[in-house]
Amino acid sequence: MSVLSEVLAQAVKAGASDVHLKGGRQPFFRVEKRLTPAPFEDISPEQMSAIVEDILPAHQRAAYEQKHEVDFSFSEPGVGRFRASLFCGEGEPVAALRYVKSEIPDLDDLNLPPVLERLVDLRSGIVILSGTTGCGKSTTLAALIEQINLRYSRRIVTVEDPIEFAFTDKKSFITQREVGLDTESFSSALRHVLRQDPDVVLIGEMRDTDSVRTGITAAETGHLIFTTLHSGTAAAAVPRLLDMFPPEEQDQVRMAISANLSAVVCQRIVPTIGGGVIPAAEIMFNTPTVKKLIAKNQLNMLGAAIEAGTDDGMQDFDQALYQLVNGGVVSKEDGRKFATNPESLEMKLKGIFLDESRKILSSI
Repeated sequence: MSVLSEVLAQAVKAGASDVHLKGGRQPFFRVEKRLTPAPFEDISPEQMSAIVEDILPAHQRAAYEQKHEVDFSFSEPGVGRFRASLFCGEGEPVAALRYVKSEIPDLDDLNLPPVLERLVDLRSGIVILSGTTGCGKSTTLAALIEQINLRYSRRIVTVEDPIEFAFTDKKSFITQREVGLDTESFSSALRHVLRQDPDVVLIGEMRDTDSVRTGITAAETGHLIFTTLHSGTAAAAVPRLLDMFPPEEQDQVRMAISANLSAVVCQRIVPTIGGGVIPAAEIMFNTPTVKKLIAKNQLNMLGAAIEAGTDDGMQDFDQALYQLVNGGVVSKEDGRKFATNPESLEMKLKGIFLDESRKILSSI
C-alpha cells in the first residue's frame, strides 16, 4: 500500500473530513472541525511529488503546470472518493483532500429541518444552498437531488468543478459533467445546458455573472435550479448575487431574482454536547413578503422577514440555535458562539421573545 493510500485509509477510519499534505511535514487531518496532526512520519519532497503524479488527472496536467492550482476529484481504490485541491506554496506542491462519502445521505440523516422536504417537490425556480466552506452545502444539495432521483422521473444535468457525489440513475435520468473533463469550462457547459432537455439543473456554484444569468434564464423557462453560494446568512445571498453585476444591471437582475427565487438555505456546522457536530440551518422561502422586499430593494429587511416567517417554515440562525440549545443538543456557550445575534439568543433562552421583526415589517 502506498503512503497516500495509508494516509487516506487512516483519515477515513478517523472520521476526518479533510486531509492536508505537503513535503517536509506530517499529514494533518480535520476531524469534527479541528485540525490535528496525523500519526505519520513527515512526507518527504520525493513522496509528495509521487503523490502529485499519482492523483493528478491527465486532463489537468497542463493547467497545473501553467496555473499551479487545480481542483479535481479522484477515487483511491479500497478507500473512497476524494475532492482534491492541488496547489503550490513556496514553489512546492500542497494538497487539500476532502473525503466524499460514497453513500448519499437521506435528508433525515443530516438532522436538517423537515420543511426542506418541500424543495424536492418544486418544479421550477432557484434553490440556493449557502454558507462558508465546509458547512455541508454540497452534502445537503446531493441529498436533495437524490430524493428527486428516488421519487420522480426527471432529466437531471449537473455541472460541477469537480464532481463530488456520484449519482446512480433510479427514477431519473442523470448526466454529471465535470469542468476540464467533460466540458472545457463552466461557462461553456452552462451555455449549452438548456439544449440538453433538463428538468433539473445542478450548478455546482454560482460564481460569476454567467452562472447567475444561466440560473435565472433556466428558472424563467420552467426549470428547477439547485446551486451553492458563499454567503454568511440566507438574507445575504441576494446582495451577494447582485454584487457580481455592474450597478447599471442590478435592478433588472434583482427583479428577476424576486420572480424566480424559491429558497435560500444557509448552514453552519455546530459542535454538539455529545462530541459530534450538527448543522444549524437558516431558511428563507420566497414568500410574498420576501418577494416584495427584494423587488422594492429593501434587502436590509430580509433578516426580519425570516425571523417573522416561522409560520411559513422560515427560521434564522438564532431560532435554529435556540431549538438546538433548548433541546440539549448544543451547549449555551457554543450556541452563543455561532449565533448571528448572541444577545437575541440569550434573551430567547431566558424566555424573552420580542416581536420587533413583525413591527419592522408592518411598515412596508
